[in-house]
Amino acid sequence: MSRKMRMGIVGGGRGAFIGTVHRMAATLDNEIELVCGAFSADPGKSRLSGRDWYLPDERVYGSWQDMIAAEASLPEGERMDFVAIVTPNHMHFHPAAAALRAGFHVVCDKPMTLTLGEALELRGIVREMGLLFALTHNYTGYPMVKEARALARGGRLGEIRKIIVEYPQGWLAARLEASGQKQADWRTDPARAGASCCMGDIGTHAENLAEYITGLRISELCADLTTFVEGRPLDDDGNVLLRFGNGARGVLHASQISIDEENGLNIRVYGSKGGLRWRQEEPNTLLLMWPDKSREIVRAGGGYAGRLSAAAAAATRLPAGHPEGYIEAFANIYRNFARALRRRLEGGQPDPEEPDFPTVDDGVRGMQFIEAVVASAKSDKKWTTFPNA
Repeated sequence: MSRKMRMGIVGGGRGAFIGTVHRMAATLDNEIELVCGAFSADPGKSRLSGRDWYLPDERVYGSWQDMIAAEASLPEGERMDFVAIVTPNHMHFHPAAAALRAGFHVVCDKPMTLTLGEALELRGIVREMGLLFALTHNYTGYPMVKEARALARGGRLGEIRKIIVEYPQGWLAARLEASGQKQADWRTDPARAGASCCMGDIGTHAENLAEYITGLRISELCADLTTFVEGRPLDDDGNVLLRFGNGARGVLHASQISIDEENGLNIRVYGSKGGLRWRQEEPNTLLLMWPDKSREIVRAGGGYAGRLSAAAAAATRLPAGHPEGYIEAFANIYRNFARALRRRLEGGQPDPEEPDFPTVDDGVRGMQFIEAVVASAKSDKKWTTFPNA
């Protein structure tokens, strides 16, 4: 198939943060082109956004319903191949479900839906339609995260005993939503964000990273959620004790009121033979710890590709010493998705590394995590069973 994969976007119009990230990441590898979009609930803003990206007016729609219907009526050689949904949480389920029902593959921002019920229903639709669904837990796209996964799951650390994962931010330390700041406004609104602000927004990234790297699944948790900023209806800080299926223990901390913290996602994994550390703010470095020898520093970069796992090498784009970051990690998810989709459309089978992107099952896990954390925080019981529906 000698063409790019064709992408439509729901959301992400003028002034949107994450929509810009998705567009940049999707087109970085020249595998995908933006062909249409419903960029805003305001038809005028959607039209202007489409003109910003040089799309023809007839492929810029006033609503996602119009886009899906119109694109489905086009010949296969013209219509979009998949939809990227980059709206606030409450606008994920219905566009995704409609797109899948119309035969379009889907990429969706996280958390996947507003409620666990929606997540389970959406997973059922994905399975029924047999289509690809990618969830943009973008931190899984970093080369050193993939190297950490290869080491932890490959047994180099021995039996995993302890997992500490943290995501501190400070940007919501004051009631920023009262100023009309768009990103704060919807994230602190239960009608648009769901049952949680902090844990839903960034705690799910920490949960996903712990399970992605280790391959272990949380079985029980004990949570404490706090709203420190007066007048805010959702949590802005949380601490969770974790128990994993193999008997490992863990601590997950997420906060959006930790002043002067930026995006401090980090993880430490300790096994019976060794341990590892990774920090998102220094993503090219993975630290390995051993009981009988000095610490090792593993670095990303083309010059190290022969020493890295296949997945880490495939995610590495630049020579050593040239920083790879947030956009490139996002782009790795889109590239893997595009290549898997290309092979699907060509009737072939994907290479083993190509389907390496979060799926609808990860989306369900994230919603189960949010529900369990909120339930635990409200309960008088010490531990809450993590659902595995």
